Amino acid sequence: MSKETFGERLKTLRKERGLGQVALAKEIDVGKSVISLWEKDKCEPTLGKLIALSEFFGVSIDYLAGLEN
Repeated sequence: MSKETFGERLKTLRKERGLGQVALAKEIDVGKSVISLWEKDKCEPTLGKLIALSEFFGVSIDYLAGLEN
């Protein structure tokens, strides 16, 4: 069984909150295209944005990074 990628976890968290990419982008102060790139695993967030995501969703950075379930 393959591990869920960062992008897949991010997309799942976003959809569970009922947020679109634009709404999430505004929450953490990035462009909508950045959220799209992250969800497609085309690039990864900086540490600062990773922290912002973990605080926003109430999950650990380890969870976002796929180090814990």
